[in-house]
Amino acid sequence: MVTIYEHPLSPYAQKVKIALREKNVGFDLALPGGLGAGGAAGDFVRANPRAEVPALIDGDAEIFDSTIILEYIEDNWPTPPLLPLTPAARAKARMIEEVMDTHFEAINWALGEIGWFQRAKGELAETLLANAAQQTQGWYRWLEGKLGEGPWFNGEAFGWGDLSVVPYVAASIGMGNKPADGSPLSAWFTRVMQRPSVAQTVGEAQAFDRGTSNVPELVAQGLFKREYRDHRLEWMIKSGGLEVVLKGLEADNIRFTETFA
Repeated sequence: MVTIYEHPLSPYAQKVKIALREKNVGFDLALPGGLGAGGAAGDFVRANPRAEVPALIDGDAEIFDSTIILEYIEDNWPTPPLLPLTPAARAKARMIEEVMDTHFEAINWALGEIGWFQRAKGELAETLLANAAQQTQGWYRWLEGKLGEGPWFNGEAFGWGDLSVVPYVAASIGMGNKPADGSPLSAWFTRVMQRPSVAQTVGEAQAFDRGTSNVPELVAQGLFKREYRDHRLEWMIKSGGLEVVLKGLEADNIRFTETFA
């Protein structure tokens, strides 16, 4: 049985779960401990020295990085295919995934920093939220250009391009930044949410219990450390949140990618 180390709110893990469900591959889910404080260990860290979700274990195969996991899934269970047929269409799907995993992910992640973890308040928070909303709509326009007149980002059939977009758009909608009503992207989202693999995966994220309401206090005490990967750090600085970064470094409540031991 395949095991996926994941967190329901992770868009990277959501991509992997959608892919496996589309291919009817059974899997067990495991939620690693210590993610928030940066103290994960055990089989999870052996499979992924970065201590990031997702990680896939399939027998002797231990694989990390969501894109590489998707490639493994496509190689190991080729039916139904999730990549389009032509090289150009495959490259398009992979480019969409890259944009969503870096540029778009950073916006939603920052909204969590502001809204849930309360790293910014007052005028600073308003500035960051306004920049996030503006950037999201800009990326929506870019996505609509990639969608074109077709039903799916992958072309005529649902696939890699679509599962790479849906976790991020779903999260943006949940945080108040939705596509315009009646827009092609809004119609696509309605269509994609009708797929059982997507509905189940997005539903798991929406149903996740965030637990304690004193997370901002835990952050302030340095007991909960959010990971600032390269694209997230870039977003916060260029969007006006350098103060957030500097305060986080001073309080030791932000962290960076683990060093391979």
